[in-house]
Amino acid sequence: MPVISFANAKGGAGKTTAALLLATELAHQGYRVAIIDCDPQHWITQWAEVSGPVRNLEVISEVSISSLQCHLREMAGHVDYFVIDLAGAKDALVTTAIGLSDHVMIPVQGSAMDAKGAAQILDLLALMKEKANLVIPHSVVLTRVTSMVTTKALLAIKGLLAARGVNVLNTPIGERAAFKELFEVGGTLHTLNATKVSNVDKAKENAGAFAQEVVRLMPPRVVRTLRPRLFSFGRAA
Repeated sequence: MPVISFANAKGGAGKTTAALLLATELAHQGYRVAIIDCDPQHWITQWAEVSGPVRNLEVISEVSISSLQCHLREMAGHVDYFVIDLAGAKDALVTTAIGLSDHVMIPVQGSAMDAKGAAQILDLLALMKEKANLVIPHSVVLTRVTSMVTTKALLAIKGLLAARGVNVLNTPIGERAAFKELFEVGGTLHTLNATKVSNVDKAKENAGAFAQEVVRLMPPRVVRTLRPRLFSFGRAA
């Protein structure tokens, strides 16, 4: 049961949307998924309240440093994937969640501030490797990509990150009305009314390709042993 965290030290990077798309797509495919909502804005918790029960999906709210490991341990036997939506910050809870993750997804839009927020998470991962000998796989996912962003520009961004040894997903998450609509009406892309929301099929195709690529990054079988260590590398930024 892989633990996949979504982190960027800057808010507004598309992290919550990416986490929700992954979780709902995995649930649609029949996997049992738990979303752990660590974002103080609680957007996913609000989505869950609007949505009502969603098959194969559970949302856990009001998470603390002390309760996070308990949730992971207690639910490990009946969950196929954990998806953690983290705050747009670099605090103790973010650090702990990253330390417990099997893969960290770092959403990035095409802005300097987003890049700086992502760099803080990359620096944190490097520090964990240096100080605790903890190597956590991680990838960047480009978000809110519009048709105006050219393929050449995307390749340039990927090349820049690849030069730093950072894996970038081949599937960017587009800027789509259907993704925004989920937070308004609840449910999943597969329950949206295609007559009221534009390009739902394209949105489903995008989210499905994203989820498929993430799944391919996971090891065939993850045996979870929770690390008891809480990480503290000085004052959080």
